[in-house]
Amino acid sequence: MSWYGHWHGYGWTGTPVSYAREGNRRPPYPVPPPPEAKEEDKARYRDAANEFLTSNLPPLMTGHWLLKRNQSAEEFTWTNPESALAWLIKRHQESSPFEHADGKAAYCALEQKLEHAADALPRGVDVSWVHYTRSQTMVSLSVVCCPNRFHPDIPCPFPPS
Repeated sequence: MSWYGHWHGYGWTGTPVSYAREGNRRPPYPVPPPPEAKEEDKARYRDAANEFLTSNLPPLMTGHWLLKRNQSAEEFTWTNPESALAWLIKRHQESSPFEHADGKAAYCALEQKLEHAADALPRGVDVSWVHYTRSQTMVSLSVVCCPNRFHPDIPCPFPPS
């Protein structure tokens, strides 16, 4: 499977309660209401679209990060997977995952995550890591392929220079 493109990185830290609000993590139905729709239906659609687009909550589908134009920046756009992997490592180490009281890991090892990511990213497969920290906050790290295999109609929010 061949894929050509670049990658964008997105990170989020927050509460499990925020993360559980799935409605805020979904874009509104992709087709706006027709012109003859009631004004309250049009307003509800606009409100849902604005809430999704401006929120920093991770979307349920990683490719939908590309819709959140205000979340992209040059420093989180890479043209090689090694740079994306380095970003994942750095962010993972900044917010280490929770470990059980007996010292056993609650998640697979960083080396296993990296092995998977190093295989997936060059093939155009998004990578998403989510874990609880020691303080019980949640961390979500996503590297999204652009153009995205599963959302090919979403334009690039920040093309590499």
